[in-house]
Amino acid sequence: MAATLQRIERLSSRVVRVLGCNPGPMTLQGTNTYLVGTGPRRILIDTGEPAIPEYIICLKQALNEFNTAIQEIIVTHWHRDHTGGIGDICKNIDNGTPYCIKKLPRTPQREEIIEDGTQQYVYLEDGDVVKTEGATLRVIYTPGHTDDHMALLLEEENALFSGDCILGEGTTVFEDLYDYMNSLKKLLKIKADMIYPGHGPVIHNAEAKIQQYISHRNIREEQILKIFRDNFDKSFTVMELVKIIYKTTPEYLLKMAEHNLLLHLKKLEKEGMIFSNTDPDKKWKAHL
Repeated sequence: MAATLQRIERLSSRVVRVLGCNPGPMTLQGTNTYLVGTGPRRILIDTGEPAIPEYIICLKQALNEFNTAIQEIIVTHWHRDHTGGIGDICKNIDNGTPYCIKKLPRTPQREEIIEDGTQQYVYLEDGDVVKTEGATLRVIYTPGHTDDHMALLLEEENALFSGDCILGEGTTVFEDLYDYMNSLKKLLKIKADMIYPGHGPVIHNAEAKIQQYISHRNIREEQILKIFRDNFDKSFTVMELVKIIYKTTPEYLLKMAEHNLLLHLKKLEKEGMIFSNTDPDKKWKAHL
């Protein structure tokens, strides 16, 4: 059962969570957006989806309640449930001057347009530091979920804003498993005390959660390899493997499972453990 999250909640002396009001199978209770700092102007991390008036109402309420304004906006990655609210915030929450909106660039680099193109992203780099009264955020490049994904270390709390690299409940999807595993290992080395995730509740034992994510992927990989070892003369489509491995997974999550499994197969192929044919209905087989 998913935890119930309040729409506006003060999580610490310098972190307020404002829920994106966009619940769903992929977003859990909704996107977590965070106001960070202690002063009259704070950093907003992530912005939810477009055209969700309830979110704008909640964000305005949080700004009033904590007597603050938005200093700048940082988005953890390009996905629409993190960048989609930028336009609505710019239109509906007056800041006196245009908002500075920061993110990491796409890899390979490509043009990114915000809404009608009147605003441009200011691009950050790995290791950059963004400051506001009461908070120092260090940018950590964590590709895998997307090619531009960042986590942010809140130095005053030794806490990570993990975006979609790590979720408060369940596991996440990724574009590149090799990069994703390296990002998890990078975050593990930081030895953070807690995690403010992009979706779901706060994680209070950061190290254990990151280790759990790494183990989950390693176990999944071992499951796949066992099927190939036990059936070394057989070929399998992705969906055949999904049905063997994800027996108890609800139907609506099978597409996501298929996506993740395909990325495991690509990683194993890259490492020379398995190979695939070139048929339209691609099948995978163990290397003898």
